[in-house]
Amino acid sequence: MDARRMFAIWRVPAPAKPVTRKSLGHRMGGGKGPIDHYVTPVRAGRLVVELGGRCHFEEVQPFLAQVAQKLPFPAVPVSRESLQEMRREEEEKRLNNQNPWTFERIVTSNMLGMRKYLSPYDLRLQGRYWGKFFLKHRV
Repeated sequence: MDARRMFAIWRVPAPAKPVTRKSLGHRMGGGKGPIDHYVTPVRAGRLVVELGGRCHFEEVQPFLAQVAQKLPFPAVPVSRESLQEMRREEEEKRLNNQNPWTFERIVTSNMLGMRKYLSPYDLRLQGRYWGKFFLKHRV
């Protein structure tokens, strides 16, 4: 990244959520442990870094790929055009779906007691990112 022509903005706020942890070898009980560190929760679909200035996406894509690789969650470098294309493909898949068992139908019918596993955030995103979590954390 050329600092004379481009600039980067972190679109994620500073860490503000405390994570507590008991010290090593400490007995169970006795309440919550002291604050160990602070984190920032990043939800799925969030824009993390934005690059601007006089640049083309092909020019900054390797830099963004390096940043995405170092993050502790799966991330993809996108441009405005590729983001619109991804949204268009997603909408096309939703409209051309032939399967009658959609996420909305399963959740509204509460099949297999799915409501107890879902948060309001999962309902708002209509299960787009929930399936990957469920496959990883099967009960």
